[in-house]
Amino acid sequence: MYNIRGNRQVQGTGHGPPMEDAPLSGEPQREEQPSPDDARAPGNDPADSPKPIPKSSLTTSLIQKAKRQNNTFPLFADGVPRTRAAQEKAVALEQQVLMLTRELKSQKELVRILHKALEAAQQEKRASSAYLAAEDKDRLELVRHKVRQIAELGRRVEALERERDDLAQTASLQEHQVEELQQQVQQLTDKNQAKQQVICKLFEKVTQDFAQPPSQPPGPPGAADRDFLSQQEKMEHLKDDMEAYRTQNQFLNSEIHQVTKIWRKVAEKERALLMKCAYLQAKNCQVESKYLTGLRRLQEAVGNEASEYSELLTQLVQEALQWEASEASADGVELSPISEYDEYGFLTVPSYEVEDLKLLAKIQALEVRSHHLLAHEAVERPLRERWAALSELTPSVELKQLLRAGVSREHRPRVWRWLVRLRVQHLQAPGHYQELLSRSQASKHPAARQIELDLNRTFPNNKHFTCPTSSFPDKLRRVLLAFSWQNPSIGYCQGLNRLAAIALLVLDEEESAFWCLVAIVETIMPADYYSKTLIASQVDQRVLQDLLSEKLPKLMAHLGQHRVDLSCVTFNWFLVVFADSLISNILLQVWDAFLYEGTKVVFRYALAIFKYNEEEILRLQDSLEIYQYLRCFTKTICNSRKLMNIAFNDMNPFPMKQLRQLRMAYRERLEAELRELEQLKAQYLDTRASQDPVVPEGCTSEDEGDGEA
Repeated sequence: MYNIRGNRQVQGTGHGPPMEDAPLSGEPQREEQPSPDDARAPGNDPADSPKPIPKSSLTTSLIQKAKRQNNTFPLFADGVPRTRAAQEKAVALEQQVLMLTRELKSQKELVRILHKALEAAQQEKRASSAYLAAEDKDRLELVRHKVRQIAELGRRVEALERERDDLAQTASLQEHQVEELQQQVQQLTDKNQAKQQVICKLFEKVTQDFAQPPSQPPGPPGAADRDFLSQQEKMEHLKDDMEAYRTQNQFLNSEIHQVTKIWRKVAEKERALLMKCAYLQAKNCQVESKYLTGLRRLQEAVGNEASEYSELLTQLVQEALQWEASEASADGVELSPISEYDEYGFLTVPSYEVEDLKLLAKIQALEVRSHHLLAHEAVERPLRERWAALSELTPSVELKQLLRAGVSREHRPRVWRWLVRLRVQHLQAPGHYQELLSRSQASKHPAARQIELDLNRTFPNNKHFTCPTSSFPDKLRRVLLAFSWQNPSIGYCQGLNRLAAIALLVLDEEESAFWCLVAIVETIMPADYYSKTLIASQVDQRVLQDLLSEKLPKLMAHLGQHRVDLSCVTFNWFLVVFADSLISNILLQVWDAFLYEGTKVVFRYALAIFKYNEEEILRLQDSLEIYQYLRCFTKTICNSRKLMNIAFNDMNPFPMKQLRQLRMAYRERLEAELRELEQLKAQYLDTRASQDPVVPEGCTSEDEGDGEA
């Protein structure tokens, strides 16, 4: 900075090129250079000096020159704001182009990864076919080959994690350098602004002096010229300093721009490596899951027969159950760890006591982790960005599509409160919930005993309802008691505890959970859905079987052949909206759409669940096996995107008019059947009343026994 300033000062003294010495206003500097006589004899008397210039003409000339300099001075130019606006607009457009380019690159990278995943899946399919067609010895060899592949993938993951650590360290160093440069730039900017303010003040002072000359006796003409020249020289020096600072700022800005480009490239590379590492971890989980599935099928094929293979299989299964993914990656970086409980307190993997089911739970854990890793970057992050951009909630097609895709955790409470308020705003009143609580404390409701019994049976797989110190059971008790007074025609029905519990886990506030329960029971579900007869629930079971026969005829024919009654499984699905059936992330995604669209969503997902597992059910050829599989097969569904696409795309068309017509028709039939049963019951009671009680020989009636006693 010193060298630049010195060079500019030399140029300002007249020793530089002629173009740089010329004044900015374009006026010849006749008054700035002394005459030859003055140069030879600077100390001559006033009598020997040239003829003095009139004071008025000198003042007028200086004022005009100051105005021209004011017009051409860089800090006061009129065109600067327009130029800056155009430059800012160009920079904004360049940044937008860079963002779009990066997004295009990331999308291309995602497509390439998906192509690789498809190729790997096809390769795995061919390997599975070869595995099923091979003999026992060949199968064991294939299993060992898979073990070697798992070890190789583990080593690759570790190498990528080490490379990621190196890149993270490099990025942190670059960030520190950028911060230091930014601090230097800020200091230089502050200095520049201070000097510019000084320049502006000096320029204003000089202009005022020229415009309003002081009322003092005129001095010698030579002294005035020297003062003017010294002021002019100072101004030139200040201009040179300002130009030097501007050049230095441009240089620093270019350096910062280069460092920023390097940092962005490193960040993009780090993101690509993170996606690659996540993909490899997901692939590792998939391979491990297939390996465990192969072991399980080998166990089923060998059975209880004692052979050399059964011992080897038992040993492999025990090793697989003891090995944990956290141990293998203890030295690495956990990208998205799967803990024992999810964010709502549900167990991520069910705990089974039977050894075979433990292996199934391990397979499910690997599937959950694999889908979580693959969906984190490709699905969850864009979905969170879309919800964050949605500031105001209004009913629309876009909102419906977003709700079907699922609400991110941080936005779910706000969205659910809006959906509930949309349903029950005509029922809400200030202080109504507190009034119901006071009423429940003043007098005991007949349903209070049943509510107390069901509290301990609510979600045994959720830590918020099993921990003795948790406040959720007390909140749930108050919500259910308040609802029993809110709707005396229902009071309490088994299943309402799970509906209220889901609302509490998401909304966390008692009153919000209470109104959510009111919205489900009184506005979303049909009337008599939770009444003593459950007539509307029975109607929906018949409607579901009708829709299954239409959408999945092959599956229904198979179930009908083995005389399987699906209502034993699906009745609870509809009563509690899958609260006991699906894993938590899929369950809450179903509720997101259910609270907005209504019961049609429950039918869509019920059909989608059977479509998702249709091939597995068709393989079963025994009614007992089918019932055992249907008892827990919903917990094995891990791919929420696939299930959602089946529900809202493959099940189309699904008109609400058809659903209403089916409900109306089956309700009439069911009511007729109930009337017929009531008539048969009345006839039976009349017949029994008309007959005298007959005591068989050798038996004593209760009355006689009491008399003898």
